[in-house]
Amino acid sequence: MTIDVGTGDGRAVLAVAAHDPRTLAIGLDANAAAMAESSRRAAGPARKGGLPNAAFIVAAAEAPPAALGGVADVVTVQFPWGSLLRGCVGRAPIVAAGLAGLVAPGGAVELLLAPSARDGLAGIPLESDAIAGLVRATFAPHGFELACARPATAAEIARSGSTWARRLRRSAQLLRLAHR
Repeated sequence: MTIDVGTGDGRAVLAVAAHDPRTLAIGLDANAAAMAESSRRAAGPARKGGLPNAAFIVAAAEAPPAALGGVADVVTVQFPWGSLLRGCVGRAPIVAAGLAGLVAPGGAVELLLAPSARDGLAGIPLESDAIAGLVRATFAPHGFELACARPATAAEIARSGSTWARRLRRSAQLLRLAHR
């Protein structure tokens, strides 16, 4: 199972569900309106492109549904901003705890981060090494170790399905945390 937190328009969830019909792909976002169209598409009949293995849940990252606790093989966060970005880099510990609580033993958290000074998030570093250090420190108390921290490839950014990523004119960093 994959849970995409802060899924926005839900395109990443639809892409995962379409790519592997055996994987349950769940989109989680506090904004129901953003996910509405993808949710309607997924709920439609299979003959018209419906995806029975895709679901959307309205919830904040810091308070995910208890039923999702410890069930995800992979939790993704792609191009977060605001409180979700702050949570990924340790500025909102309750968000990191919510993300970590979704992951099954042996699972992973994958982050695609692209913070910028234009985001107006004082105290969020822009340098790759500093971001990786904060992510490592943020998730270590939850039983995660940083397995990968590197620039994301163009293919990885495109595979995210994010319409937001298309607007970015900056590089992104891929960070993968493995649950111990």
